[in-house]
Amino acid sequence: MPILQIEHAVRDYDVWKMAFDSDPVGREQGGVRRYRVLRPTDDPNYIIVDLEFDTSDEAEAFRAALRGLWGRVGDDLGLDGPRARIVEAVESKEY
Repeated sequence: MPILQIEHAVRDYDVWKMAFDSDPVGREQGGVRRYRVLRPTDDPNYIIVDLEFDTSDEAEAFRAALRGLWGRVGDDLGLDGPRARIVEAVESKEY
């Protein structure tokens, strides 16, 4: 399962979260099956988001749409150094 992993700093988490919750790119319509929002325990203004897709093509298309969005509103949201890469889980185990 391809995962689009996004990382960036934000100026204000609450402002970013409102924008994320408004879903401006359309996660479900874009093929996102599941997402997780993570933050380091020592830096509440750094965001990591994992978006899971069925196909790499869907993940690539969504990444392109995100880059377009970041170009339009990234400064307004206080995004610093957004990075998006597609990764694939190669092993997982639950205890």
